[in-house]
Amino acid sequence: MRPLPFVWPYALVFWAVYIWAFLPEWKIVQGGIEGAKGADSKDSGSMRVLLGGMWIALLLAFPVAFVRAWSVPPRAQLPTFAAGLSMILLGSLLRRYCWRTLGQYFTGDVRARADQPVIRTGPYRLVRHPSYTAGIMMFVGIGLALGSWLSLVLLAIAAIATYAYRVTIEERALLNTIGEPYRDYMRETKRFIPYVI
Repeated sequence: MRPLPFVWPYALVFWAVYIWAFLPEWKIVQGGIEGAKGADSKDSGSMRVLLGGMWIALLLAFPVAFVRAWSVPPRAQLPTFAAGLSMILLGSLLRRYCWRTLGQYFTGDVRARADQPVIRTGPYRLVRHPSYTAGIMMFVGIGLALGSWLSLVLLAIAAIATYAYRVTIEERALLNTIGEPYRDYMRETKRFIPYVI
């Protein structure tokens, strides 16, 4: 049986959600690529790592989903598909909330200014990097919607690894630029999941 994102009418729903979730990301990605090229960029290649890692994972995850041996059981296919779409939608909504909360300070590349405040409102009062939590949710959602355990594992590992690298670079830049206020924020909040990690 083909993965539901390639079966009518599920394909229509999946690709509509996929486009709705990822289309706004392109503006941020384009700005990040341009910003990372600057001589004063603090990005340290994290944009390349993030994009490269996720593209490779996606290029592997979609064809792997057609391998029946790694598919979820047929009776679990529709609930897994629905869970995946929910994760993509919730992740994208959280990302958009983060964009609004950070405003001008939300950028595609790693930037930090000495006069930049530490934002502690909205989702940032619970975790330091909710937009990356949301990104991980979106890619995990794709893996679930594909109905393949291997696709799910590939996308989850790639998302966690690339965002973890990005966070390391970003936190170093923020500590070096903002200093003690950001260090205090780090002591008070977890990176991705409130009270956990």
